[in-house]
Amino acid sequence: MARLPENTPLSELLGGLVTDVAGLLRKEIDLAKTEASEKISQALSGVEVLIVGLVLAIGAVGILLSALVGGLAAVLVNYGMTQSNASALAALIVGLVIAAVAWAMVSKGLNALRGDKLRLDRTATSLRRDVNAVKEKI
Repeated sequence: MARLPENTPLSELLGGLVTDVAGLLRKEIDLAKTEASEKISQALSGVEVLIVGLVLAIGAVGILLSALVGGLAAVLVNYGMTQSNASALAALIVGLVIAAVAWAMVSKGLNALRGDKLRLDRTATSLRRDVNAVKEKI
């Protein structure tokens, strides 16, 4: 704000102050928008990399499971089974083990998401205490 003569009316000074404060607020809001936009762009870039990594990890798990089936089939062939029977049995064994692990993980995840596990018991108790305290004072 420029230096004003001492005989400037108070209304004019207040108007200038309001204009300056409004301009400052606008600049701060613009800065916040720019910064938020940059942070969102960074986060989206991180999400893209995460998704690519997860897709590659899923592929790697598939390849490792395939190798496990092949290795188990080779062991079964060494124990006298035919190649086709050994491959089928190895795939069945690995599939059942992986299915059991997946079922256990899904069950645990669903159990963690049940409604009674997500209740805010401490907050509800605290709010009840606060309400009772306010009622007592009234």
